Amino acid sequence: MGRTILLGLNEINFEYVQRYVERGYLPGFRELVREHGLTRTQAEKRYEWLEPWIQWVTVHTGRPYEDHGVFRLGDIVGKPVPQFFEDLERQGFQVGAISPMNAENRLRSSPYFVPDPWTGTPASGAPLVRRLAGAVAQAVNTNATGGAGARTMLDVLVGLLRYARPRHYPVYARLFARGIRQHWLRAMLLDLLLFDLHTVLYRKHQPDLSVLFLNAGAHIQHHYFFNSSVGETGRRNPKWYVAAEADPVLEVYALYDRMLRELRARFPQVRLILATGLQQVPYPELTFYYRLTDHADFLRQMGIDGVVAVEPRMSRDFLVRFSDAEAAWSGERVLRDACDAEGRSLFEEVDNRGAELFVSLTYAHEIRPGTRVVSSTGRVIPDLAAHVSLVAIKNGHHDSTGYLIDTAEQATEADKKVIPLASLHDRVMRSVHGGDAEHQGSRARASAPDATGSV
Repeated sequence: MGRTILLGLNEINFEYVQRYVERGYLPGFRELVREHGLTRTQAEKRYEWLEPWIQWVTVHTGRPYEDHGVFRLGDIVGKPVPQFFEDLERQGFQVGAISPMNAENRLRSSPYFVPDPWTGTPASGAPLVRRLAGAVAQAVNTNATGGAGARTMLDVLVGLLRYARPRHYPVYARLFARGIRQHWLRAMLLDLLLFDLHTVLYRKHQPDLSVLFLNAGAHIQHHYFFNSSVGETGRRNPKWYVAAEADPVLEVYALYDRMLRELRARFPQVRLILATGLQQVPYPELTFYYRLTDHADFLRQMGIDGVVAVEPRMSRDFLVRFSDAEAAWSGERVLRDACDAEGRSLFEEVDNRGAELFVSLTYAHEIRPGTRVVSSTGRVIPDLAAHVSLVAIKNGHHDSTGYLIDTAEQATEADKKVIPLASLHDRVMRSVHGGDAEHQGSRARASAPDATGSV
């Protein structure tokens, strides 16, 4: 078993998976757990470190947060922390990846590397793969505002025509048709496209390690956990937010179940390591998440000067680049002082990095038409609702327990076992190294570094 696929189903809650299985759903998950068991992983203890963009860096590097120090999404770029991607390539193995969270592409000869939509690192692969990577990033980062341009949508459409599997055409059609009103289906459509892209590229290149990371499940749980038919919280989302009879959690789990069955049928000899990194559990109180629709325009109206660029990140977060540290300090003061008419802060999280600010719109209350914002510059924004879009009513939050299924293990070995999340790094490395000796040796000899370290 030299060839390995690391499948990240980000933050999936297997207690809910098993409840659905008990009701007769999810046959792929049922068989996978029955044959190979379910191991629990343990991430950081401190809640502020329980972010997926921190914990997947832990998986990629084998180091806990206190060691790797990557706290924000996108901050892996330029960090001198080795990842297993380039470590394996230096050892003579071929590595591919589709949307690994918070991973920097440092590979020199990868047949494909599509970054996650929020990390500023280049894509690798054929020109169409690189174009699709850029289009996906643009589409994801403008999803809440509907601001994706015609060129972006054209590139996504071309990618669909090239990489979507014909057997999935009816699924895409349903997701497109329903996704106009039911926004969670757009995230599922993206994950299906990434899955099909991975299937085509993996079948063509067959690298020693391929990483596929899917995030729709985490996104949907954050938004719609209360609508799960197997939930036991007693809470439901308002009908204006999502129909009472809808169960988006089951829908995304069922899509993943289909992917699992297809993956195992198409590549039966490949070692599959499925990991969730963390899990989500239902959130205990009503909290609203909003995203600025035009970050740069909002900053201008707040009287913040010296902005060079604004880079939206996931959900509520954005990075602001200033002309110098003094302008950043002035902008930080304005953002920290911004509040509504009742004195409730909008931006409680502002991370000053010299000439940059990493900002989160932390305002958790319902924003109604006429909600006023006052800044320390004396500027007043009379209608905050005109500058934001609702991302979610928060339904789920992070828990340090995650899950692992490894097809190299038997159920009796894995069940009731708890391992550190950081140990997944060594498991992946051992899996790739433990492949067919003849194939491994020839691949390593063909691309091993010379004495100077170049390939």
